[in-house]
Amino acid sequence: MSELLWDDVAYLFDPDLMGSLPDVRVPDTSMEDWQAVLDLMGESGWKCQYSEGDAALPVPRAETVLSRPTDAECPELRVWPVNKVLAIFRFHAAEEIDFDVDRRELQGRERLDVFCGFLRAIGRRLGKPVLMDPEGDYGHPVLGFDVESDRVVLLAEPPVS
Repeated sequence: MSELLWDDVAYLFDPDLMGSLPDVRVPDTSMEDWQAVLDLMGESGWKCQYSEGDAALPVPRAETVLSRPTDAECPELRVWPVNKVLAIFRFHAAEEIDFDVDRRELQGRERLDVFCGFLRAIGRRLGKPVLMDPEGDYGHPVLGFDVESDRVVLLAEPPVS
């Protein structure tokens, strides 16, 4: 069961209000943190697909992915914690783990629970916050995993009706 109540956060998952692809990130990371997330994906049983361009490949070590030439195409790791809930990780830099989710796939209590569990698993593994910013509004998180409380919490005030 999620820490958040769907009725309290449903507006955060309204694609018309908040955009459809929020940015989820773990700031202040390292190559070791990326590897810990890759290890978590392998241990979790979540379906994963790594690709570089159109080529699907086995998931490499973080060091291999993050040391590619700067002009190389950015690889993607697609992760399905459950069927029809997709997170797309992009390996831009070791200093920040970032991924996108589709708000349209996160509708209702059951999907919110899956999403919170996913954020919590990553946050616990790294011992770091996992933050969700509205699409195109980087640096203004609206919810995220809080390390101290060991929960996913609301980080923004609800809109005034």
